Amino acid sequence: MSRFDRALSGGMSIASGSLAPRKRRGNTNQANDFWIGGGASNPTTSIESLVIAGGGAGGSYGGGGGAGGYRTQTITVAGGTLYTVTIGAGGSGGTGGNAGTNGADSIFSTLTSTGGGKGGGADLNGTNGGSGGGAGIKTTAGTPTGGSSSPATTPAQGFYGGNGVGSTDLNYRNGGGGGGSSAQGTNGAVSVGFPALTVAGSGGAGTSSSITGSAVVRAGGGGGAADGRSSPNASAGAGGTGGGGAGGIGATAGNGTVNTGSGGGAAGYTSAFGTGGNGGAGFVVLRYSNMYDQLTSIGAGLTYTYSNTGVYHLYQFTSGSDTIKV
Repeated sequence: MSRFDRALSGGMSIASGSLAPRKRRGNTNQANDFWIGGGASNPTTSIESLVIAGGGAGGSYGGGGGAGGYRTQTITVAGGTLYTVTIGAGGSGGTGGNAGTNGADSIFSTLTSTGGGKGGGADLNGTNGGSGGGAGIKTTAGTPTGGSSSPATTPAQGFYGGNGVGSTDLNYRNGGGGGGSSAQGTNGAVSVGFPALTVAGSGGAGTSSSITGSAVVRAGGGGGAADGRSSPNASAGAGGTGGGGAGGIGATAGNGTVNTGSGGGAAGYTSAFGTGGNGGAGFVVLRYSNMYDQLTSIGAGLTYTYSNTGVYHLYQFTSGSDTIKV
C-alpha cells in the first residue's frame, strides 16, 4: 500500500483486492474506512495512551473524593490482536453522614488506572484509591486522616487526600480535600481567635495533557465540607483544577466533571446531612500515526469518537468496556 493511499482524507485506505466498508457502530463522528479481508494491511506497532479512572465520590458531612488514577504510557501492540478498553464510572455521593463509593478502574491493555478513593463521612477517614479521598468531619477531638494513592506506581498515578479537623464544638470541625492527580488535597484548618473561622480542605490539582490536540487539565480532587451551622464562619473547600467538585457547608456539593476522572465535593450539615457529589467518569485516549491503518474493529460496548488530526488517528473513549483490534 502506498503512503498516498493511506493518507487520503477521512481515513480511507485503498489497495488492490476486494474493498469492504467497515460497519458503523452508531457513531456519527466515525470516519469512513475500509479493510481488506477483515484485517488491517498496515497495522501500527505502538499506541500512545492516556488512561484516567473514575473519580471517587464526596462524603456526607465529610471529605472530598479523590481523583481517579491518571496514567500515560506507549503500549506495544500487534496486528490482528484484541486489547481491552474499559472506562471506569465515577463513585456515587454519600448520604446521611456516610461515605460514598470509590470510582472504578479504567484499563487499556496492560495499563490500569485505579479508581479514586471516596471521601470520608462523619467520623470516617478518607479511603485509598488512585488518589486518596479526603478525611470526613470528626465530631469528637482528633485529626481524621485522608486516604493515600494506592497501589503505588511510577510515576505516581495520584496523591493523598487531606486531613480533617475534629471537635465537640461544631465551630471547630471540617473535612479534608480529595487528592488530585498532580497534588495532595489540602488539610482542613481552623483559625485562632474569636470567632473561629473553619476552612475545609480544597481538592488537589489535576494534570494537563495535550494528547487530544490542545492542553486540557483533568483529574482534580473534590473539596471538603464544613458545618453550615457555624456559618458565616465556615467555608467549604474548592474543587481541584481539572474538574474537581466543590465542597459545601449544607445540603449540596459539586459533582466531579464527567470524563475527567475528578473527585466529587463533600456536603455538610444545616438542618440535615447533605449529599456528597458524584465522582466524574473516567476517560481513555488512544492515538498513533496516521501513516498506519485505522483500528480493524471496536467493540459495540464502547462509546467513542474518532478523528484524523492530519498527523494522528485519535480515539477518545468515554464509557463502556469491550475490546479493540489493531
